[in-house]
Amino acid sequence: MRELGIQGAVRGRRVITTIPGGQVGRAPDLVDRDFVAAAPNRCWVADFTHVKTWSATVYVAFVVDTFSRRIIGWSAATVKETVFVLDALEMALWQRNRDQQPVKTGELIHHSDAGSQYTSFKLAEHLEAAGIAASIGSVGDAYDNALMESTIGLYKTELIKPQRPWKTLSQVELATAEWVDWYNHRRLHGGIGHIPPIEYEANYYTQLTKPKVTTTI
Repeated sequence: MRELGIQGAVRGRRVITTIPGGQVGRAPDLVDRDFVAAAPNRCWVADFTHVKTWSATVYVAFVVDTFSRRIIGWSAATVKETVFVLDALEMALWQRNRDQQPVKTGELIHHSDAGSQYTSFKLAEHLEAAGIAASIGSVGDAYDNALMESTIGLYKTELIKPQRPWKTLSQVELATAEWVDWYNHRRLHGGIGHIPPIEYEANYYTQLTKPKVTTTI
């Protein structure tokens, strides 16, 4: 944490970035505030926040696996259109394929709030093509996406606020990449036994490959 110049700080007031999509027949809430997953690639949560810079407002989207709290995808842009949250999703899918842990059709839920980017037809198409079930919470209710809100809170508290003022999109992107790496590999998380997300996932897969011990009477 010190290597990145990151330190603990008090969280400030949350700024609302969600704009209701207004689509009829949007996806149901399949999570119902239960963010406990039995394995990786069972439930991903997604949302975005904003960072004020001298040149423009930068929007940063994240995708988190609720099993391990690992950030598996993120994206930054100066325009909060659907393509920018799609980039975070595509990174998450690429990361899981790279780790040889690809998403299996019908096993994964992608949960978000009801912002227009997440209720868009374009995102729904991508999720369906990947075999992922869409889940949408309510508008402006942090509890419907509490785990994602917590991750964004840490991002703002540990990185964005201590190191402002921010100047450019590129500066935010570089710092975010470094913070995500630290968050996944070195930050200790109380909800998973005070170990980093990468270690928690590694432990899970190690247990799966252990030979079963049988006893005879």
